[in-house]
Amino acid sequence: MSDDTHSLRSGSLTATIKAHGAELCSLKDDATEFVWQAGPEWPRHAPLLFPIVGRLAGDELRHRGKTYRMTQHGFARDSRFAWAERGERRCVLVLEDNETTRALYPFAFRLTAIYALDDAGLDLTLTIANTGKETLPASMGGHPAFNWPLQPGHAKESYALTFASAEPSPVRRLDGGLLRPATEPSPLEGAVLHLSESLFADDAIIFDRIESDAVRYAASSGPWLTMSWRGFRELGVWSKPSGAPFLCIEPWHGYASPVGFDGEFADKPGLMHIAPGAEERLSFRIEVGSS
Repeated sequence: MSDDTHSLRSGSLTATIKAHGAELCSLKDDATEFVWQAGPEWPRHAPLLFPIVGRLAGDELRHRGKTYRMTQHGFARDSRFAWAERGERRCVLVLEDNETTRALYPFAFRLTAIYALDDAGLDLTLTIANTGKETLPASMGGHPAFNWPLQPGHAKESYALTFASAEPSPVRRLDGGLLRPATEPSPLEGAVLHLSESLFADDAIIFDRIESDAVRYAASSGPWLTMSWRGFRELGVWSKPSGAPFLCIEPWHGYASPVGFDGEFADKPGLMHIAPGAEERLSFRIEVGSS
């Protein structure tokens, strides 16, 4: 058994998770690999975003008169988690604050990732515990990338995202990695977002007032997946603006700093504020199949 990765199996499904970043790097059935295999267009699979989602202005986190360097999406995706449990259908990984994290983020925490596989799909439960004596300001996000198309030979434009309900609210976009102040009209037709590379010319589409708690990613036939989430408040949808064979469906609690925000980190919009001794739990599920 490798200390670097662990594979889960249930029925025809297998999932592989890395200790580095507690990152899902494969989810497949007998016929289809659903997760992007970290090609040259983007070297990641499904990173976890903590303790920020998106970017801070100048990559600087300010807390009580001190400035810390915090780069886009935080450090969890580049940290090695410890294995707490490794079973056939479930594994548990843990990251706790240490000297390295405190040099970037001066807070005590414990982040636990629980992956559980069943015959229909994969659950990921993320728990952020405040193990310190002051309020813990944090964001948390998933960033799973799926193959686009899911089946070779299908046109990328034949795929759509179908949300659990209509999403008429305006969406947000980024400017230099920061949240633009102005909103844009929803690109959906009712509950459906027809996918094309041109959608991502302005980077991610950010649903900061999303009504749905699930979305289906599919063409008219072939492999499909459904992602559902709990505890997350926003959703990002992203692919490389220049075009790339993956699509990211990203449940978030938090988002990039707004353009012009230059205050204390604890005052940044979108954060959780976790009391000492308390915890926040968020989860998402990926179900897969073929039609």
